[in-house]
This record gives sequence, C-alpha cells and structure tokens, in this order.
Amino acid sequence: MRKSSGAKRSGKTSESKKPDFKKNESGKSFSSENKPAPKFNRTDKPKQQVVKIKSDKDEIRLNKYVANSGVCSRRDADIYIQSGNVKVNGEVVTEMGHKVKLTDVVNFDGVNITPEKKEYILLNKPKNFSTEKNDQGANNVLQLIKSPSNVRLEPIGRMDKTTTGLLLFTNDPDMVRKFTTPNQRSSKIYQVTLDKNLKYEDLEKIQNGVTIEGHKVYVEEVTFIDGEAKSEIGVKMKTSNVKVVRNIFEHLKYNVIKLDRVVFAGLTKKNLPRGNWRVLTEQEVVNLKNN
Repeated sequence: MRKSSGAKRSGKTSESKKPDFKKNESGKSFSSENKPAPKFNRTDKPKQQVVKIKSDKDEIRLNKYVANSGVCSRRDADIYIQSGNVKVNGEVVTEMGHKVKLTDVVNFDGVNITPEKKEYILLNKPKNFSTEKNDQGANNVLQLIKSPSNVRLEPIGRMDKTTTGLLLFTNDPDMVRKFTTPNQRSSKIYQVTLDKNLKYEDLEKIQNGVTIEGHKVYVEEVTFIDGEAKSEIGVKMKTSNVKVVRNIFEHLKYNVIKLDRVVFAGLTKKNLPRGNWRVLTEQEVVNLKNN
C-alpha cells in the first residue's frame, strides 16, 4: 500500500461516500468494510509475492517412458496404453497423458522396462586398454567412446589389454545377456598370431575339439590365413570370451602374440580404424537382435 503525495492522511472521508464506523472495545474507530491499513515508511516498498510452480524433473509421460525403452514408438505406445498392456507399480494404466516417476516400476506386456533410450556403439579396440569395470583409469575403453545422450554404457564381454578388435557397448541388458550367455549362437572371427607355425596335426585337434580343464571346447572353423605365414590363424567360434581363444593355443604349447577380433555377430571393421568407434544403424541393431 502506497501513500499518496501531498498532505498527510487526516482520517476524513469523502462526503459522497461515508463508511459505517463502529467503535471497538478499546474505543478506537475502524471501518466495518476495511481492516486498519498497515503503516509504511517512505523507504518501504511493497513486496511482490513470487509464486513458485513445483516441477518434478523426474516425472515423464508414460508414452514417452515406453518409447524411450525401445519397445515401440510413442504413437504405438499410446495404443498399447489404451489397450491395457501397460502397468505402473502393478496397476493397469489406460489414462492418456499419465505421468510416472523414474523410480516407478513400469511393466510393458509382461516385461519390466526402463526409460533410457537404448544405444549401441561399436569400437575397434586398440592395444593396452582395459575393459574391467573397476579399472577407470585413462586407459579404460570407456574413455574411447562417448554416448550421444550420455547414458551409461558397458562393453559386452571382456578383453584383456593386449587383445584388439571389435567391442560392442550398450545400455541394453537384454543385448548384454544375449551375447554373454554360454548358449548364445552368434559367430565371432578372430585372427591369431602365434610365436611359431601351427602344426597341421594341431590344427586338426582344434577342429575336432580340445579338452581344457575337463571341458570340451569346440570351434566352428579354424584355418590358415591365405598368403600369410602358418603362424597366422583364423578362428571362428561363438564365444565372446577371448580368453577361451587364447587357452586353446596355450593348451597346445603355443604363445599368442596377437589376438584381434575381426568380426562380431556380422559386424566388421570396415571403415573403422583402430581406436575409432561408431553408432550402429537401426538395421544393424535389428540384425543383432535376430542373430
């Protein structure tokens, strides 16, 4: 409330409108229509009331949550939600525009999903870089890649520091599980450099299966590489564990000088120099899921 300029307020009222004054118990007069106005000094300024709108950054529309999980588009998510295929914390939600928190449990068609957009990155790993989670130094493979949307990625399988070649990163737990389970069916091709020429009889032993620590290890194919020394071997097998490849040759008394993964589930090193990475195309992701 601001004082008007000129003389001080005298308490007199306009003759055109006389409010009904009454006296309270103390004898002071006040208006029945208005409460006594607070007094302000000339230096006082009326405070403006700031209304804060509460915004929960952790909330996201349910259709976007479903779409970000990678199971379908946002438009299709609306259809699934209206059809009752989506549950939030165990309850079916069909309301369009419904918002959920990142801490909520969202179930899509019987499977729990997460709102992170799935990403898939292929790296041509150079030598002397570790894939160990606990080794976060400057020579960790995670230092070589960058997620387009800053999601947390992890490599599929492990590679020791001396092994090079194709390494796939993703935040898709289903993809990680697919390529790390013992019964996974996708093929990988490794180029192996030995400290000496591989004997033909040892090549046959590998082709027929080698027993290592009581377990029979089979390869799909093992061959000499055309135009190279007999110490350069190509191995095709389903495992993504490069340690198994090393163990095969070390079991037969060979030292592995170099080990390079040149094909991973149909993905190759074409146009991908050592130390470089790229995001997989949508078609490549579809192929991986169907592999």
